[in-house]
Parts: sequence; C-alpha cells; structure tokens
Amino acid sequence: MSGKSPAPGGLALVESLVNTLDLETGADSLDTPEGRAPFALTERETPHARVLRESLRAALLAHAGHPPHAPVTPLGALLAEAPLLVTVDDADGSAALAPADGRLLTARIAAAVAEALVAGTWTRLKACEAADCHWAYYDRSPAGRGRWCSMAVCGARAKMRRYRARET
Repeated sequence: MSGKSPAPGGLALVESLVNTLDLETGADSLDTPEGRAPFALTERETPHARVLRESLRAALLAHAGHPPHAPVTPLGALLAEAPLLVTVDDADGSAALAPADGRLLTARIAAAVAEALVAGTWTRLKACEAADCHWAYYDRSPAGRGRWCSMAVCGARAKMRRYRARET
C-alpha cells in the first residue's frame, strides 16, 4: 500500500515478504509462482513462508507499539532454526552474519535481522497501525514515531474516522 521507498539493506527482504499479503483484499502473492519467485520459494515451502511472514508482521506491529494481529509462532523460535555463518572480509577484517544456505528464506531473513540489529534499523521497520492494512514500512520520520504505511491512505482514513466520531 505504501508509496515509500523500500527499507534499507536486508530489511527490504523482510518488508517485501510481509507485504505479500494484502489484508484488505485477501490477495496473497505467494499463491502464484511469480509471487514466490523473488523469494526463491517452491510451492512446498510456501506454508512455512506464510508462518514466517505472520511472525514478522507481529514483530513489526510490536515495533509500532501494537499487539499481535493474530496468534503466531514466536519469531525467535523460527529464526533459531536458521543456519548462519560469521563471515570475515580478508581485506578489511569486517565481519557479518550470512546465511549458511542462501536458498533458505528463514536464513536470509535471520541474516537481514542481524544486519539491521547491528545497524540500529530493526525497530524502524514497522507494520501499519490500520487493522485492515498492517503493511510493512520503514519509518523514516525523525522521531521514529510513524504510525501508518501511507499518510495519504491509512493515515487519512484514521483521521477521517476520528473526525466523524467527534461530529456525531
């Protein structure tokens, strides 16, 4: 739903996975081979990817100060299964966590979360406050208190609902 630029670094992968489901319409791009292709998912891997997606959504809602949208498998439990390696650059000695198997979506997500933790950007990735949206977006506001994926859509709807409630 958001017209904002994608999240930085590996968080773009997390954001795009969460945004494969449009809660308003129910359309799930993981239902099609074209929708699974950016994540290198097979049809067999799709149910696990959906569980991971909804656990990520719950974490992003928590970043925005909201309770989970539904009962989910704890994200930590899912990421604990992810095989990661510490890589060290021979030229400059910098280190990073990388997926041990780049084909595994959970490992790629875990590496992205680890990268974001180090960069201090993990909690800036949030889910929209609107109950019929919960779209993932990267909060670029100076204070980090963004509430909606799009002020023009979800923010405007929320403000209009509050206005109408006061007028009645």
